[in-house]
Amino acid sequence: QVQLVESGGGLVQAGGSLRLSCAASGRTFSFYAMGWFRQAPGKEREFVAAINYNGGGTYYAESMKGRFTISRDNAKNTVYLQMNSLKPEDTAVYYCASKLSILVITSEREYDYWGQGTQVTVST
Repeated sequence: QVQLVESGGGLVQAGGSLRLSCAASGRTFSFYAMGWFRQAPGKEREFVAAINYNGGGTYYAESMKGRFTISRDNAKNTVYLQMNSLKPEDTAVYYCASKLSILVITSEREYDYWGQGTQVTVST
């Protein structure tokens, strides 16, 4: 069983930055693919970014490219999402997810474990 706890969300003005963290329990974090997803009010959850087990591979949703950066620190069992140039449409609950895999995984359905989410609100 893997437990994921997100943190770092909050209220920020448009154009600002936030860094989200997702801390994972367990001693095998380095064997897990990690992903970030988000869900805005009234919308379905959508893919944001993903990273493979050792950080050597990443993938981003088109609208996040150049603004968001996913990274991981396996020594700290933590994955990060650096979000820059935030827009009001980035307002959502952000979730991290994990799956035992060496690949970069972008499909929500493939992930086995999910955090509880952290709220990001971007004001105009």
